[in-house]
Amino acid sequence: MSGISLSEAIEELFTAGEIGEKYKMMVGLNNDPNKMDVEIDEASDNNDNDPDVAQIFNDDEDKCLNGVLRLKSALIGSNRRKRAVAQRQGVLQRLLDLIKDASRPQLRLNAAHVLGSIAKGADVSPLIEAGAAAVLIDAIHEADVDAKLVEAALSCLRTLFQHPEAPFELLYDESRYDALTTLIALMTTSSSNQISAAIVLANACKTLEHQTVLAERGLAHSLNALLASPHADVQLPALQCLACLVFGNRAVAERVNVSSVLPLMGRDRPVETQLAAARCLAYLYRCQALDDNDPVIVYKALPCLVRVTKKEETPENRILAAETLSYLIEASAELQRIAAISNHLIPSMASFVNGSYDVISGNNNNADDSNSALNKEMQRAAFRVFGALAANDEDIRKRIIETDNLMPSLVAALDETDNPKLQMAAIGCLHSLSRSVQLLRTTFQDHPVWKPLMKLLSGATSPIEPLIVASSTLCNLLLEFSPSKEPILDSGAVEMLCHLTHKYESSLRLNGVWGLMNMAFQAEQRIKVQIIKSLGEDQIFRLLSDQDINVVMKTLGLLRNLLSNKGHIDDIMRSYGKHVMQVRANNYNPLWFILTEWFAYRPSCLFWKATTSPR
Repeated sequence: MSGISLSEAIEELFTAGEIGEKYKMMVGLNNDPNKMDVEIDEASDNNDNDPDVAQIFNDDEDKCLNGVLRLKSALIGSNRRKRAVAQRQGVLQRLLDLIKDASRPQLRLNAAHVLGSIAKGADVSPLIEAGAAAVLIDAIHEADVDAKLVEAALSCLRTLFQHPEAPFELLYDESRYDALTTLIALMTTSSSNQISAAIVLANACKTLEHQTVLAERGLAHSLNALLASPHADVQLPALQCLACLVFGNRAVAERVNVSSVLPLMGRDRPVETQLAAARCLAYLYRCQALDDNDPVIVYKALPCLVRVTKKEETPENRILAAETLSYLIEASAELQRIAAISNHLIPSMASFVNGSYDVISGNNNNADDSNSALNKEMQRAAFRVFGALAANDEDIRKRIIETDNLMPSLVAALDETDNPKLQMAAIGCLHSLSRSVQLLRTTFQDHPVWKPLMKLLSGATSPIEPLIVASSTLCNLLLEFSPSKEPILDSGAVEMLCHLTHKYESSLRLNGVWGLMNMAFQAEQRIKVQIIKSLGEDQIFRLLSDQDINVVMKTLGLLRNLLSNKGHIDDIMRSYGKHVMQVRANNYNPLWFILTEWFAYRPSCLFWKATTSPR
């Protein structure tokens, strides 16, 4: 997770709103075919002849109000009716115009209720496109507006802001007014406003800059107060908002009072609250606000996360707990060791890989698709935990690899081009496992994972992060004792790795050189010549002057491996000596001078010790 953006990390590890709702929307669980809607008759579903809809356009205030009230009643319990009303041309704009009209408070209030009802049962995209967010923010901000309208507008805004395309930047537009201060101030009012404001601000916190702005306006202090609320419904969104506020931001994390979070991890609290509190502590730890030997982490957060991965919990909670656990332990070998022996974690993750969960019953395609999506999310969470656990310890890797069906599942996930998060989790898990010498010689020989990795690395449109982790994994598969080395070489690995050394991203250049270094270790002369020919002398010297010192050091390691055999040195100099000397004549870098002197005059009497290393 450390390599992804704040917004992506929050999307993966944080569910805004009621726990699990965001996940359910993602896999389509809110469209449960077994959930009964109170439907209206087909005749009234025809909006062109619907008197309730038509009447809201009446200029007479009483008749318009009557139409709004009738429409509000008609929408109750019918998502189909809500969708139909939202699609009728002019209806949403009329409701927004009524909300803008401060001279008719009753119409304004009921129009806000209707808009909120539509938002909860229909696609909110049309509302966003109609500019509903700006109108609602304006209504909330007005000083003389009544409390009921504020609550109705804020509730609707809460629904809109759970959509990824919501105009979050409106809250940071100070040229209009300070909407953030208004929302934070509403956290001292009713419980409903506290919940809605926390959810809106959580979803609007997308960048480090957003976090800083919110912290400067006192959001951390307000959230600390909400955590002391006697209502669990208030505590949960407050914890979720706090998690977004501190994620990856050490300066903001230092403003948080950890003691306000700890009581919410008690076993007497709802599981969702415990999980949200553990996530907050995990984020605080990764911001270095807590140490990895802090009892709060070792005896509170980590055991809580492991416990929630058990089969007794809901799939949504299990997935969130596993993802948060992987983030908590991925940077600490000690926490990895503790987690591996905690409450049968590895068998629990095995159930994620091999389990089959049917959260929606029925034989229709929607149910099958939703269940399949859930099972893939379970697999992704397990791969991330396994990848974090196996990062450093050989014994843990051996325990993980014993998981039934793990390698076939990982290989299959590598081909999930339509599910990049699952693919990325699988690559990360394989990268950690590939650091094991024993597994490279056994398991990785039985399962040719290098084939999908090469396919990914050869793709013209592959994202950067999977390329970095995939190329790191390939570096390990090219170690001398790996049975995969020869087939990888025969599949064009030299050209592909040389191509990586030209990339703009330093991590890809590093992996390209690292893979070539491992490939050249005790290699045949033909392979060394192929590397030099494909890479080119000019590129070698460019890499030696790279701004990333790690690239320079691995390039030196590559040269050491290329020139570790007397016979190979003589042959290489006979073929490329003139080019080497020409490069020397055109460059005045002292390092180049030393290298070319060594190339030209000492090929037969001086040897560097060859080296190879896992990535």
